[in-house]
Amino acid sequence: MYNMDKEKLNNLPKQPGCYLMKNKEGEIIYVGKAKNLFNRVRSYFVGSHDGKTTALVSQIEDFEYIITSSETEAFVLEMNLIKKHQPHYNIKLTDDKRYPYICLTLEEHPRIFYTRELNKKAKYYGPYPNATAAREVVDILNKVYPLRKCYRLPKKECLYYHLGQCLGPCIKEITTQDYENILPEINAFLKGNNKERIKNLEKKMKEASKNLNFEKAKEYRNMMRHLSAVVEKQKMELSLDDTDVFGYVTTKNYISVQIFHIRDFKMVERTGSLLGLIDNPEETFISFINQFYLIAGYPLPKEILLPKIDLSGLAREIKNICFIPQRGKKKEMVDLVMVNAQEKIDLLIKKEKRKYEKSEGAMIELAKILALDSIRTIEAFDNSNIQGSSSVSAMVSYKNGLPNKKEYRKYKVKTVKDADDYHTMEEVIERRYSRLQKEGKQFPDLIVVDGGKPQVTAAETALKRLHLQIPVLGLFKDDKHKTQGLFYKNKEIKIDKKSGLFLFLTALQDEVHRYAISFHHLVHTKNTFISGLEKIKGIGEVKKKQILQILGRENFLEELDELKLTEKQKQEIAKLYGDE
Repeated sequence: MYNMDKEKLNNLPKQPGCYLMKNKEGEIIYVGKAKNLFNRVRSYFVGSHDGKTTALVSQIEDFEYIITSSETEAFVLEMNLIKKHQPHYNIKLTDDKRYPYICLTLEEHPRIFYTRELNKKAKYYGPYPNATAAREVVDILNKVYPLRKCYRLPKKECLYYHLGQCLGPCIKEITTQDYENILPEINAFLKGNNKERIKNLEKKMKEASKNLNFEKAKEYRNMMRHLSAVVEKQKMELSLDDTDVFGYVTTKNYISVQIFHIRDFKMVERTGSLLGLIDNPEETFISFINQFYLIAGYPLPKEILLPKIDLSGLAREIKNICFIPQRGKKKEMVDLVMVNAQEKIDLLIKKEKRKYEKSEGAMIELAKILALDSIRTIEAFDNSNIQGSSSVSAMVSYKNGLPNKKEYRKYKVKTVKDADDYHTMEEVIERRYSRLQKEGKQFPDLIVVDGGKPQVTAAETALKRLHLQIPVLGLFKDDKHKTQGLFYKNKEIKIDKKSGLFLFLTALQDEVHRYAISFHHLVHTKNTFISGLEKIKGIGEVKKKQILQILGRENFLEELDELKLTEKQKQEIAKLYGDE
């Protein structure tokens, strides 16, 4: 799996929706839709991909998602989000494809046609996920309703007039009254109010079939199919125009607020916040709404839809446009926003629970296993060397289950020669806690050493000389160098490898090992460099000291020019530096 939070991926819902991929700057670089968010989003981070997808995945640092009621609704939302954000990879991967609409012109003699281009001087219905069905619905409407078919009025009647599919404004006077019944029916048809129309078509189909007019029956059947295919669209497209829809969900400590912003019958944006809960949940929600419009300055829509709350706490100008729907599509939309708010809070709870299990909860569990009153601070030690050379040790500190990096320490081994892990641990433990004794600083609640009985014994020996009684825990590994179990008070303790405690201890062991290895690499590199430096002719102690002072700087080789070295000396140093 790629560099992505596995926990976040595992908590994805198995529902339809849209997902927004973000780069390290937080910029939305791709918007997609999914029938199953869990399967679709995870698919990006497992297995191999083609060149374009690989390029996209390599830039993904985070993602968010919006749950929808259907795959079709996700389609429309995807389009609106792409139009708003213009993500780089959407433009690149889809060739800037535009989605189809059905257009009803606002001319003296209106026309209806299929288009992918938008013009303000017309009324548009869509977008439509099924382009073929949209085209055929236009054909159906043009057959049923006698609107103008020609782009420019011809000088004489056309075939459509003779077929009864055009009123013939080219040859006779047609008034607005002639369109009074036609246009409302088309509008109702395209907005999805078609239950009665489908019933009527079904009735006509059966009658035509009964009369053995199978061609006509087939035509009615196709009309029914295309009508059903094309009118399935976003809920908000059916009834909502300039509307903000709010929802909220709370836990003991948090409130999740989600807002859907609907403009021109399409959801154009989703905003939301996850906040710490201090006051009464409903009062906090009302306060959020007031601040959202009056302080943050978000423009007021024509209508605001809310769940059931007391509206008295809202500012007058906000309250006047608020509505609490009890049923119907508006109520469904509020419910959908609440689902998204709940999803955000559920994700937080899972994340907080997992975080607790791997930190504070793990330390509480560890204290129980070791029969200690409590564990707040842990100091963990690990040694590192290569065949006895450049021996070092490192210590990491954890407080309340989290790394406390300001207390990390590094040690160059002074008294031990060769690869002697026992006496190295003994030396470092004694140095660390004799220092704390002298300075009068607080000791940790637990010492953790990388290893089993020998390393634990070494640490306990050092503590005994200092007359200190600090519990020492060993983390021993298996043949594959993976954490196997605990060694405490001369006993091996096995723990569940799927538990939060095991994950915590593994992370602790990995962290101290990483810190020790990085320090050892630094020391070994420096020692190797110094050894090589001493072999270069003309480099005395003064020059060596000057070179070591700038070693590791970004412009190290450039700064050598200021040390008045010969070209041969600089070349040899550069070669040595490159061999690090």
